[in-house]
Amino acid sequence: MNYEILLAFSMATFVLALSPGPDNIFVLIQSISNGKKYGLAVVAGLMTGCLVHTTLLAFGVSAIIKNNPSIFTFIKMFGAAYLLYLAVMVYRGGDAISIAGETKNKNKLGSLYKQGFIMNVLNPKVTIFFLAFFPGFLFSDSLSNVIQFYTLGFLFIVVSSLVFGAIAVLSGQISNFLTANKRTGCVLKWIQVIVFIGIAIYLLIG
Repeated sequence: MNYEILLAFSMATFVLALSPGPDNIFVLIQSISNGKKYGLAVVAGLMTGCLVHTTLLAFGVSAIIKNNPSIFTFIKMFGAAYLLYLAVMVYRGGDAISIAGETKNKNKLGSLYKQGFIMNVLNPKVTIFFLAFFPGFLFSDSLSNVIQFYTLGFLFIVVSSLVFGAIAVLSGQISNFLTANKRTGCVLKWIQVIVFIGIAIYLLIG
């Protein structure tokens, strides 16, 4: 095993996780809107989705998706439609979003976990990214590619979870200062709607 390659992979993953993108922006908004516990639920959903993409990569399904434009387009369209559906649900949910510190619905944890998971799984660009990124960091001549891809996948999940988790915790702290402003809930509602629509557009045309 070449541990230098694994270290390089970890550092590259760390930089990628810190780079502004749809996933960490979504974690940021949900954490500010609902509190760190709910942001961490989104992180858990996103990382579970990464495990799915790792499995697709390890067993060659990613290559099939990449080489079949019809499948790729269908998944992309379905993912964008789901995000637009979420935007509509937020828009119809009331005049403002409740801020952390108010009474919470325990079921929302499961809902946000599911949103993070579905957003990740229905983004074929994550599948293609894994297909492009992981093979360059295969680290052993003796281990099978399946084992190496899963090792890289779990390492990617651990590093990304630490970065995204830090974003959720720090953002959740910010929400404590926002509860004093009565307009914050309305602003955050529209930010969420814009984020969902923005990610959908990114998925379609990026």
